[in-house]
Amino acid sequence: MRFSNVAAMAGVLLSAMALPSWAIGLPEASQAGTATTRIAGQDVPVVAGGLYDRYRSNPPLSVIAAEAPGIDLSWFEGLKKTRVDMGFESYSPNFYYKNSRVTAVFTADLERLKALMPATVLEQVQPIQVWPGRGLVALTAYAYEYCDNDSYNEIALSIVTNRPGSSNLGPISLVGQSMSNDFWGYVLKLPVNTELARVRGVVGYNLPKWLTGINLRETDKSVVFEILDSQTGKVDVTLETEKLSDLSTEADLVTNSFTNIGHSGELNYGYAISRQLRHASTTNEDSVKLTLNGGSLSTYIESLQLGDLVKYEYVPEFQSALYAPAPLQSFLDRD
Repeated sequence: MRFSNVAAMAGVLLSAMALPSWAIGLPEASQAGTATTRIAGQDVPVVAGGLYDRYRSNPPLSVIAAEAPGIDLSWFEGLKKTRVDMGFESYSPNFYYKNSRVTAVFTADLERLKALMPATVLEQVQPIQVWPGRGLVALTAYAYEYCDNDSYNEIALSIVTNRPGSSNLGPISLVGQSMSNDFWGYVLKLPVNTELARVRGVVGYNLPKWLTGINLRETDKSVVFEILDSQTGKVDVTLETEKLSDLSTEADLVTNSFTNIGHSGELNYGYAISRQLRHASTTNEDSVKLTLNGGSLSTYIESLQLGDLVKYEYVPEFQSALYAPAPLQSFLDRD
């Protein structure tokens, strides 16, 4: 999907308007005006004086330490960035220094999930069947508060699949992924609220990103994400989740990987490693309220025939490293 410069600027403004209370205390550049950078032949608006404007995904950790001294950077010190060609020059992995997320995993119609996956992808991975006729989808809302791409919000709707090169054994595969903290999926939808995040995701990863408003607000008991319909500007999807109280503060490393098709038709995979600093989960259905208001994303979600809530994860603090995509065959050969 292509957007005019006017729409791109509107996306940056929407992102700035949606900044929640955590923006207080972050570097002043995160609330500054806009500049323009060139990515894959496109003029892309970015935060003037922000991390991306100055460092193009490769800021020294000393700069992060100076601008956000409250962030523990010890994990990133052990990670090495390399220059990569992702359809534009960048560095991998991309660092996300301070973030939060909520994830709701639901059952969904298995045949519908299979129909949404390309045949070439299905040859390598399939939706995990938890019981006859039912697969799983994960709906995750991210607030990237301070990262190499400045700050933005993102919503991921993904099918839970088996690991490439391994048998799909249904619940056994799911338990295996849970025990190893190594999860695989196929991304269906990925709206974001900055043009920088959209262009990088589409050009660099061939992911189904589009630009729309994503508002985040919090109460003392809940986290609420509102996803606007990009055509009407009205709230289309609302995800309201509980702030769980029994938080673990033991750092937990989780890998989330996806399989998809690259721009040239080749099978690729990508992954992010997250360091969860505060996290909790529950299977209580009352912890999640999903409201669909009839827009394009709502209609799409309804077509999945969502059923029971299988798990809810509340992660108010995590860090992450997102790696550039690579040919899936390289993963299969290594594995």
